[in-house]
Amino acid sequence: MPTVPSAHPAEDTAQTATTAPGTDIAALLERGRTLSTPVLRAAVDRLAAPMDTVAAYHFGWIDAEGNPAEGDGGKAVRPALALLSAEAAGAAPEVGVPGAVAVELVHNFSLLHDDLMDGDEQRRHRDTVWKVHGPAQAILVGDALFALAGEILLELGTVEAGRATRRLTTATRKLIDGQAQDISYEHRERVTVEECLEMEGNKTGALLACAVSIGAVLGGADDRTADTLEAYGYHLGLAFQAVDDLLGIWGDPVATGKQTWSDLRQRKKSLPVVAALAAGGPASERLAELLAADAKSNDFDSFSEEEFAVRAALIEEAGGREWTAQEARRQHTVAVEALGRVDMPETVRAQLTALADFVVVRKR
Repeated sequence: MPTVPSAHPAEDTAQTATTAPGTDIAALLERGRTLSTPVLRAAVDRLAAPMDTVAAYHFGWIDAEGNPAEGDGGKAVRPALALLSAEAAGAAPEVGVPGAVAVELVHNFSLLHDDLMDGDEQRRHRDTVWKVHGPAQAILVGDALFALAGEILLELGTVEAGRATRRLTTATRKLIDGQAQDISYEHRERVTVEECLEMEGNKTGALLACAVSIGAVLGGADDRTADTLEAYGYHLGLAFQAVDDLLGIWGDPVATGKQTWSDLRQRKKSLPVVAALAAGGPASERLAELLAADAKSNDFDSFSEEEFAVRAALIEEAGGREWTAQEARRQHTVAVEALGRVDMPETVRAQLTALADFVVVRKR
């Protein structure tokens, strides 16, 4: 197993692109949020009651009592990518807005269902929808958001909209494949690194790949350009998920909004775990013994913080934390290299590079 110097990939080099004009990450994310949110709200308003209210709670627009709120609506990376995608094809950023909204609807469909399947009670520092409104509403609202995504695109009535919809539905199917793989791996004693990367490529990479190509397609880009942008998004997704896996074990709950050791509590076969088990050596063998016993335990939910800390320490000792950090950096490099194969304005290239840097050095 390769070793790396730091568990915080790209921290020493990630800011190289952000000094160029127009690469203010906060501004890029805010632009995506500002342009897409009104269209997203209008789409949610189409839902029948009480689904419209439940969706509004999920997006952070209201609190559990229905009062207006300014909740954390997420990082808005996907909308930002969709708008930049349109600009990469020479179109105005507004051309990418329907794609940004459609991708955001699919992303939140998956979050609603995933929270229920994983038993997560917190997201973005608030109780999850199933916890507040019940499992049935979480399922129904998730389904409704997925349907809205296709509706928003097809209403454009253009050839480009049809092409964009095909890419979105393919990405959604892969996302669902990835979730199914993730769940099945929780019940397996061993998962290979290759299987884990395939699962994460489906679960996270596919939709980010779609986000960074859908605006270009709506802007009239050919398939070669869209496919190359998808390659950037796919590898960016793998980098994003590798960082997410690190945060899922060692992230600060104040920043992540989740419990300490959240992925260990859910018995997830995430990259640090899988890499540690594949490494061999005393720490790897001890970890394998503990996880095998955990799988058979009837009182796993009552484990103490110390017991989870022991497992996290063994993962780190076996090299799983360092390997995952290195993999995040490697996928980041592959993603940025793909941008060199697309003819686009240099300002847009710098912005896409800066967003890739942001994904790898984020803290939540």
